[in-house]
Order: sequence, then C-alpha cells, then structure tokens
Amino acid sequence: MSSLEERRARGALGHLRIADFSRVLAGPLATMVLGDLGADVVKVEQPGVGDDTRTWGPPWWDDGDGPTSTYFLTLNRNKQSIALDLRRPDDLAVARRIALGSDVVVDNFRPGTMGRFGLDRESLAAEQPSIITCSVTGFGSSGPGGDLAGYDFLVQAMSGLMHVTGEVDGEPSKVGSAVVDKLTGLYAAIGILAAVEERRETGLGQHVEVSLMQSALAGLLNVGSAHVAADVDPGRHGNRHPSIAPYEPYRAADGMVAVAAASPVLWESFAGVLGRPEWCEDPRFAANEDRVANVHALAAEVEQVMAAETVEEWVTRFRSAGIPAGPINDVRSAFATAEALGLDPIDVFGEGDGAFRSVRSPIGLSATPPVVRRPPPRNDEHGEEIRGGLGA
Repeated sequence: MSSLEERRARGALGHLRIADFSRVLAGPLATMVLGDLGADVVKVEQPGVGDDTRTWGPPWWDDGDGPTSTYFLTLNRNKQSIALDLRRPDDLAVARRIALGSDVVVDNFRPGTMGRFGLDRESLAAEQPSIITCSVTGFGSSGPGGDLAGYDFLVQAMSGLMHVTGEVDGEPSKVGSAVVDKLTGLYAAIGILAAVEERRETGLGQHVEVSLMQSALAGLLNVGSAHVAADVDPGRHGNRHPSIAPYEPYRAADGMVAVAAASPVLWESFAGVLGRPEWCEDPRFAANEDRVANVHALAAEVEQVMAAETVEEWVTRFRSAGIPAGPINDVRSAFATAEALGLDPIDVFGEGDGAFRSVRSPIGLSATPPVVRRPPPRNDEHGEEIRGGLGA
C-alpha cells in the first residue's frame, strides 16, 4: 500500500478515539463529522431504546434486517454502538473505561449529569489529564439556562431566528431543517479540533462547551450584528434581503427564478439581460440603497419582463451573463441538480438492495477525504466486540 493509500485509509483523524454519549442531533452530528474524517467513534446508547432518533419516523429505511429511521441514519454513520445503562455499576465501569481510553468524550445531557456518573472533565482528568471533553447544552451550564432543555425548534423561537423568518405579514416561521442543531454540531466539532491541536503543544486536555442558544445567536450573522452594532431589531423580509437588491425569487412564465445580483456589475448585467439598461440610470434603481428602498417597484418591473419566458430560459440567459441564478428546487430536484453540476452528492456503502446511501460529506480533502467506513449501527451492534477489547 502506498503512502497516499495509507493516509486515505487512516483518514485525517485516524489517530483520534471519540466516546460519544450524545443523542438526537447536535452531538451526534459533531461526532459523525469527526468519524467521517477517520476518528474511531464509539456511540454509547441506552439498552433497548437507543438514541431517541431511532424512533423518529416515518420515513424509514429497511436493509432487510428491519426498518431504521432515516433521521437516525443521517447522523450516525462511521460509529460503533454499545448499549450501557449508566445506573448499573458494571455498565458504568465499562463506560468509564471507554471514556478514559478515548481522546475526546462528547455528551449532551443536562448539565451535571456526567458529573454524577464520574464522567465529567474533572473526574476523568484526575486519571487522564490529556482527555478532552465536550458538552453540548441548550442554554449553557453556569446560569439559569442550565436547567432548561434545548431543542432546535424551541431555540429557533427564542433566538430571534423565527422572528426574521417567514413572510413580512405572516406568522414567524421555523427554518425547514434543524439549522440550530446543525450549527451547534459544527461549532462543537471545530471546538474539539481546536482543543486537540492545543493539546499537541501542552499535552493537556480541556473542556469544550457549545450551546444551542449561543450558536443560534452567532448564526444570525448580519441580523445579529444589526442589533449589536446598530441597535436595530430586524423584522421579516420574506425571501428578500434587507440590504441587497435584486436578491430574491422572481416569477417567470412557469415558475420562480432565484436571482442574486449582489454587486453593481451584476446589477448592470441583470438589467441588460432583461432589456432594461435604462434602469441603471433610473433614480429608483441606480444604486443598491435605491433598489432596496424601492424593492416592491423593482420586483413588479422585473416580473413584468420575466413573464414572457420560462424558468429554464431565464436561468440560461442569466448564467450566460455571469449572473447567479437558479430554479427553486424540491429536494429530489436539488440532488439531481447537484449531480448534473458534477458534485456527486450521494455516498453508497455496500452493494445491492441493502446498500446504505447517505448524503456525502461536503468536506473535500485531496489526500484524506471523508469516507463512509461503517453504516449506522444497530443498537449495541458492537457491544460484545467493544467489551472484549476492554477486557470487560
């Protein structure tokens, strides 16, 4: 095996072992990201029921051994599973050995839970100072929020995200996917990798904490900055942008076209493609701030022109002129579009009807790309193997 093949087989994080005590979304996403990159991840689950998301269906996928929730599948590839009841001394002893044999221990229990079992950073570091622990919380661990359970939908509501999502005159709306959990999981993975890198210098571990609430606030980006820096409380803009125009979907003859003409050059090209170069001199539309102030009038004029042609025709024209534009896809069409663009968005592990299909990791590494080494495990699928490796 060549050096490059060895690197690919090991993965960028093949030297790391992760003990994953988390469940549902943010924590399991963080550990799956690390597992995709080569880390050896042991998922500790409840006996019998396992991770909560195992029951979150429909939809289900059946590989011939019984149905599995597609929700669980999306977060738990590249992991081994062992079922342990931490309230039982024998199982807790196994859990502690798994933790102490790991580089990183991840949990998303209520604050204080890991401490009660002797699995917190302080307890583990007394025996293994190099260990890194990571806790994913809903609202932090040191203040009153530590007593509150955190779920994506709840935090979308409390963080202001729902307030700025939806139609201008409609009800607040959640994002169609669990965006706060995803942000939190990615921030957790970044924090873990930072702690691993710092440990290379000091030989010491540390504790990483990421909360859903703070991740959501950070994820507001320009919307949050509007409040923090300018004391503005933004409202809903529907599919429009509060600071850029044209930057929204426009109706064509047979559907909607999303256009992001976010610079003066793109605006001039956009007006030219529509056959309205005079808009660039129109005081209502000449500068971006003018277009934002007159966004309703701009949309009416644009759609009057675009009604004459189909979505496909306009997308072709805009792209030929270098203008970012595309259709509003359903999920099936989105994957077809990605394939047509050469992005290869689906990973397949195994062969035949039982092959496991999952969304490919978006991370591209030339020498050590993410690889699906294991399909998502059955609850306690590797329990006997893991116990044997521990001598338990």
